[in-house]
Amino acid sequence: MAQRRIPRPFNLLWGGGRIVEEASIEGGLHAPSLQLMRYETGEKAGQLAIRFAAYDPEGELERRSLIINERELRPLRKELDRTPRLKALLRQLLEDDE
Repeated sequence: MAQRRIPRPFNLLWGGGRIVEEASIEGGLHAPSLQLMRYETGEKAGQLAIRFAAYDPEGELERRSLIINERELRPLRKELDRTPRLKALLRQLLEDDE
């Protein structure tokens, strides 16, 4: 799978910015991707967000739900080792606040 350049821009209705980290694998029918997005414009400016995305075989962003099967978990976790800020935010998703 060809690596997409990082950082790269994104634009959404509520703001735009840059994808600053990405963990992505080739998954068969699509390439599951976890992206750390940093908003630079719009109502979300200054915020970080995680996008769960998938790319089709031609490298275009799919406009549907991301589905990751269990055999893709280990390779995707290995890719997350290259994305320390994204990995830290995902860890917060799993930790208890207590």
